[in-house]
Amino acid sequence: MCVLCLSWRMLRRDARAGELHLLLAALTVAVAALAAVGFFADRVRQALTRESHQLLGADLLLTADHPWRAEIADQARARGLRVAETRTFPSMVAHAAEDGQRAQLAEIKAVATGYPLRGSLRIAPTANSADAPAAGVPERGTIWVDERLAAALAVKVGSSVGVGQIRLRVAALLTLEPDRGINFFSVAPRLLMNLDDLPATGLLQVGSRVAYRLLLAGDDSAIRRFQADLERRLQRGQRMESPENGRPEIRSALERAEKFLGLAGLLSVVLAAVAVGLAARRYVERHLDGCAVMRCLGAVQNLLLRLYLGQLAMLGVFAVALGVLIGYLAHFVLHAWLADLLAMSLPPPSLLPAGQGAAIGLLLLFGFAVPPFLQLRKVSTLRVLRRELGPPQGSFMAGYLLGLLALSGLICWLAGELQLGLTIVGGFLIALLAFALVARLAVRAAAALRSRRAFVSTRPLQLGWRYGLASLERRATASVVQIVAMALGFMALLLLTVIRGDLLEAWRRAVPADAPNRFVVNIQPEQREPVRTALLADGIDAELAPMVRGRLTRINDQEVSPANYTDDRAQRLIEREFNLSVRRAMPEGNEASAGRWFTLAELNERSSGAVASVEDGLARTLSLAVGDQLEFLVAGEPVRVRIVGLRKVNWDTMRANFFVLTPPLLLEGYPASWITSFHLPSGREDVVSRLMGEFPNLTVIDVAAIVQQLQSIMQQVARAIQFVFLFTLAAGVIVLHAALASAADERRYELAVMRALGARREQLRRALLTEFAVVGGLAGLLAAFAAMGVGEFLASRVFHFELAANPWLPPLAMIGGAALVTAAGWFAAARLLQAPPIEVLRNGSS
Repeated sequence: MCVLCLSWRMLRRDARAGELHLLLAALTVAVAALAAVGFFADRVRQALTRESHQLLGADLLLTADHPWRAEIADQARARGLRVAETRTFPSMVAHAAEDGQRAQLAEIKAVATGYPLRGSLRIAPTANSADAPAAGVPERGTIWVDERLAAALAVKVGSSVGVGQIRLRVAALLTLEPDRGINFFSVAPRLLMNLDDLPATGLLQVGSRVAYRLLLAGDDSAIRRFQADLERRLQRGQRMESPENGRPEIRSALERAEKFLGLAGLLSVVLAAVAVGLAARRYVERHLDGCAVMRCLGAVQNLLLRLYLGQLAMLGVFAVALGVLIGYLAHFVLHAWLADLLAMSLPPPSLLPAGQGAAIGLLLLFGFAVPPFLQLRKVSTLRVLRRELGPPQGSFMAGYLLGLLALSGLICWLAGELQLGLTIVGGFLIALLAFALVARLAVRAAAALRSRRAFVSTRPLQLGWRYGLASLERRATASVVQIVAMALGFMALLLLTVIRGDLLEAWRRAVPADAPNRFVVNIQPEQREPVRTALLADGIDAELAPMVRGRLTRINDQEVSPANYTDDRAQRLIEREFNLSVRRAMPEGNEASAGRWFTLAELNERSSGAVASVEDGLARTLSLAVGDQLEFLVAGEPVRVRIVGLRKVNWDTMRANFFVLTPPLLLEGYPASWITSFHLPSGREDVVSRLMGEFPNLTVIDVAAIVQQLQSIMQQVARAIQFVFLFTLAAGVIVLHAALASAADERRYELAVMRALGARREQLRRALLTEFAVVGGLAGLLAAFAAMGVGEFLASRVFHFELAANPWLPPLAMIGGAALVTAAGWFAAARLLQAPPIEVLRNGSS
């Protein structure tokens, strides 16, 4: 008979008997979890590739924090390239609406004729109307605003908006910028204006943060030659972006989001691997008799192996197909929840995620299901006569080791970095070992508890408890596996619900109720006193601090560049200009963490005041210490300072804080702008309108609105991650069921023996409930402490605030875990009590 045909018949028989349901469920959940993330990530990746040139608006983008030399554009034109110029910066804009003066922070983009060189702008005549490609850029004297800005200012086409020192007419609503990309990288709404109108606004002053961009387009070969020639001449603060490396913040953020979602799905795979191993082990033990009979009828070892591996392969194909289908449908949920973060249409997904899902299914099958199946070929024919013979004792740990290595490789692949992947693998293994150790000690302690005098009784109630605790120790390995698996699932759920809520609440508590919620920047030196006077007239006593822009060029006489650091944040800090400021006294919310503050001589004598106090987080990032010499390039002149102290800054005070502070005399005479922050009570928005009316060049940043929008974005991403973790929860339940089912035959025989010896069903019911409650309670307790530990780590190392311990979480998690596991376990094991003891005893223990 054809081996595949016989394997198919065996598969159908076992499927009808329910022997393969756990294997099928575990494989399907694992494939579906990563397929859902894979399909969504693939669509985003295709969209970025398809619109790579449009994401730049050009074939090559030159970006700098200072104006590009005119000869750069001239050289590009001489090589036959098209050139366009843009300047982008934040500023306040205002409109006299019917209900009063309205002001709003906007991201202003001034564009020259010819922009964009790739793709097209799209505009609409009114809100909620069909848009169309724009013919050129806004004409002089006009602007285009996006719908968010139009709604905030209550403007419509034809309205007049104050931009700096001039007023411009709204000519259209901007619906699409090809090079804007993703909304959450531009928190403020957008205003598009003609570059020729920019000088009249008076918005570009000393200290203004402007991104100067040159867009180039043309023949590929000419672009490459110009790129190679210019790359050798780039200066500090200048960079080039191409479709291959363009919009690195977008690609980096999307890659991080993809990795995070992928790692969330990977937890489902890890739990599913445990379930596959347990289910395969149970399947093998239940088919030992059948294999022994087949051996007696002449089946050789290789034939048995081919039959069962063929059956396993067909099951795997079905599970992969089902998992890919579920993942494909589930990815639409991710797309719906994250659609607000995307400003581009997504193409249909490719078949690549389906192939990845198939690879995951095969990895789980052959890494964690095949090793137990290899034992079937070693079944002795004597088992037909001696059913007490256990399964073959051949070593199959090598097979599991290969599976673990493959799973580790998958983790490293999803992490995207070998070091990060190995860190995750190491941390995961340590967590598993810690959970397993604590679970084993707890099981041993529970077993020892039953021998205490309080439990040594023949009363029915205490007999049930004693039998339940003894059962944990008899099946110690299975109990530990159940506890560890469920603890991982519970921990993920707690992190995404309770701990996340605690983090948000702790963050809100860390911000004082009267913390500044408005920042005013771009204050010019001659406006310092008038701005202070205007604020005092409205009852606001705000402190103004100077900002002097300087670029860090040397540390201890060694020239520094981004190439000196591997950390992304350190590279960005070295690349950009710092805002240096001065203080006579330690600012509020700052405390010394090393060294000292400035002495009277340093504060009052210019010659001895070449010192600085540095924020300790910056010092750690750049590997700075007290005594180091720093050199900044300020207005073209070198300024050398010596670090005399480090400060720990409480950024949650929302005050104007700075990385580097110096005595006042050191930076005297250098170009500076001023900044202030203050708390504006609700209903006092007229203060901002009056301030903007008197000083139109100022930029007022509504921190509360920005934080609220970022919180909204975080909630959307968190919902998507919680959706992926539903697969994790399903995998955890499957692990529990697999672990319970793996001991079902042994448990059935034990219960039958105990009933034959006089135990009543009520006593056995208490024993089962005790066992399930202890397993669930320990899993919940472990998960609670682990989740609290991870939450504390995130609070202190990532968010930099203290997370108050939630004393109710461990007992609640223990009770919840006990209730959930008891309910699931009882559902799976209740029918064992219904089996007649005589029937079970006749069939034996296996």
